[in-house]
Amino acid sequence: MKASAKSTHRAPPPAKLSPVTGQASEALAPELDRLIHERLRLGIVSALAVNETLSFNELKELMHTTDGNLSVHARKLEEAKYVTCTKTFEGRVPHTQYTLTPLGRKALSQYLDHMEALIRATRER
Repeated sequence: MKASAKSTHRAPPPAKLSPVTGQASEALAPELDRLIHERLRLGIVSALAVNETLSFNELKELMHTTDGNLSVHARKLEEAKYVTCTKTFEGRVPHTQYTLTPLGRKALSQYLDHMEALIRATRER
């Protein structure tokens, strides 16, 4: 008697549905913008969306964070061209101002649209 070979073919797992579209995962909306999704960076771009500019110290106070933490996250947003940073001196004291760029405003708007769609889909279930 021959030993029967085990079948290595398995049925594909059931398709995961998007809470946004209700469609299979292949048709998912774009992923959340991971750069903005981080709490502190979301706070920075949100604060800048409702203020023309904010200083480093104003952002630090609003975000309840340290100089180093704010610097790291603001730099990531700068590198992505979501915010601009302008450094000047008032006497010998450095003064750093941040502004949300049009690209940053668009990214925040898309992020908020995605989150709103997730919320709507979750509440409908």
